[in-house]
Amino acid sequence: MLTSSPAPQTILHEIFGYEQFRGPQAAIVDHVVAGGDALVLMPTGGGKSLCYQIPAIARQRAGHGVAIVVSPLIALMHDQVGALHEAGVEADFLNSTLTGEQANAVEKRMLRGEITLLYAAPERVTTPRFLALLDQMYERGQVSLFAIDEAHCVSQWGHDFRPEYRALTVLHERYGTVPRVALTATADDITRADIVERLQLQQARQFISSFDRPNISYTIVEKKEATAQLLRFIERDHAGEAGIVYCQSRKRVEEIAQTLSGQGITALPYHAGLDQEVRQRNQDRFLREDGIVMAATIAFGMGIDKPDVRFVAHLDMPKNIEGYYQETGRAGRDGLPAAAWMAYGLQDVVNQRRMIDESPAGEEFKQVMRGKLDALLALAEATDCRRVRLLKYFGETLVAAGPPQGDHGPLGGQRAHEVASVGATYSCGNCDNCLTPPQIWDGTDAARKLLSTVYRVQQMSGISFGAAHMMDILRGKATEKVTQFGHQKVTTFGLGAEFSEAQLRGVLRQLIATGALAVDAQAFNTLQLTEGSRGVLKGETQVMLRESVSMPTERRRSTRSGGRSGAPSAAAAALTSDAQVRFAALKAWRAEVARAHNLPAYVIFHDATLAAIAALAPSTLRELQGVSGLGASKLEKYGEDVLRVVSVQ
Repeated sequence: MLTSSPAPQTILHEIFGYEQFRGPQAAIVDHVVAGGDALVLMPTGGGKSLCYQIPAIARQRAGHGVAIVVSPLIALMHDQVGALHEAGVEADFLNSTLTGEQANAVEKRMLRGEITLLYAAPERVTTPRFLALLDQMYERGQVSLFAIDEAHCVSQWGHDFRPEYRALTVLHERYGTVPRVALTATADDITRADIVERLQLQQARQFISSFDRPNISYTIVEKKEATAQLLRFIERDHAGEAGIVYCQSRKRVEEIAQTLSGQGITALPYHAGLDQEVRQRNQDRFLREDGIVMAATIAFGMGIDKPDVRFVAHLDMPKNIEGYYQETGRAGRDGLPAAAWMAYGLQDVVNQRRMIDESPAGEEFKQVMRGKLDALLALAEATDCRRVRLLKYFGETLVAAGPPQGDHGPLGGQRAHEVASVGATYSCGNCDNCLTPPQIWDGTDAARKLLSTVYRVQQMSGISFGAAHMMDILRGKATEKVTQFGHQKVTTFGLGAEFSEAQLRGVLRQLIATGALAVDAQAFNTLQLTEGSRGVLKGETQVMLRESVSMPTERRRSTRSGGRSGAPSAAAAALTSDAQVRFAALKAWRAEVARAHNLPAYVIFHDATLAAIAALAPSTLRELQGVSGLGASKLEKYGEDVLRVVSVQ
């Protein structure tokens, strides 16, 4: 029998311990509770899970049955179900970690209506067995909603395409009256359109939050000695803090983990070539221990909810801005200061171009991927505000006065108004270009001479050559290879002697990034002129470049003290010395509870909740009731223990 739904605001407060929704959460929740379909684009840390968890609870209490949450990751299912149990919500999962007997028990509980949210992978949801179970429940009106998490996986244009997501169209075709909510942190216009088409969400209401993460500082540096640069970045700014270092190859992951460990940094490797047990053990340590650095390929990260990751570093350039944004977004989920750092060089451009060109995909797909790579290259080469360029890619612009105001955490409140043009006098105050504006030089003459060298060498030899050889010719270096092919006779030989190798590498990156020069992956990464070369050669296109400078982030942070070994957690940095002692005691107690429950510590309480308790120094349960993140179930379960820990300090 259906009853009226309890107020979402009541559920938010009583179960999750929060006083107010953030940004568009309230509108999304109300829409889904009322039975509407929704496509939700919300940045990592913005609170996407509440957008389906609260409707699931409300609709279950109103008699609509169980919510099915489609999730691609076993680890994420386990932790989210554990978090719901801690909050007093009946939830479970079906995945390959369960025995047949355990899976049967979960299915029976689901059929009896004893589960509010059931998490399952897309492969399981679309099996005949599971669909038969859903048929039974649907006939009784006992399927409350479908939540499709990481919805970008359905799109071939997305950065993490998973073909099994395509089969989820069956949910609309077979259970058309059940509301569906698709959620993702990352989707440009073409990916968004693909999600709508593939999941048949044409009639769904779209909720697009600000993509801005004002707490993340963005820095992109010229790759010189990448490992040494990374070490300086971590040791000076993030010693003792949790972070992720992304590398392109498994071998590089192993090398970086070993190097960091040799420097006294607790670092672990993660890639698909490791034994599953090792991968799981390393991931569990990263989630459950403080100050772990994970060196990883992009196989690591989706669904990682660890809130206190203070930095994400890229030693190799990702494929596109969506991947970059998704990966950097794993830093600072708690809304506190965090850093996104990337080292980028000419070889990154060459490698990414080659991977696209050598892909067995069709030409349409390759063209889209080239366009996405070009956007990332433009971000890397930018001399103006990186945040403006990053957000513009997702169709968002910023007000000249700065990020939106209001107590909305990383969600950032309302969509911003438009500024005149990309980077037009705008300073976000939290990216390398805004904090340390780069010196700019006019590289147009060098670009024309480089392109002319490529043209004349091809005319003379009938074949193409790579970047290093072209730079040697232009700088007048009579190397063995130059002499072998007689290229000292090329008319541009020595005409660029005044340019340093670093300057010319920058010119080459810019030319490749803008399509004025191409790299032929099929011919040993040789350089080729393009239609875009014409404008530069004729002097119609100006090439402005940044001077090669030392790494901007080598300055020590002045915004907070959390980057030094032994310094307090970012959440507790503003606490008094007495409160710091209480906070440390609460963290030690939380670690014991987390180990006993086999859950990450943040699932028990976030650092921000512990910091609030430490600052408050409560002596009664009544005083604890107003602490953010402390719902009724956790208050009943842990309240007395928390008071005991605080009282002895």
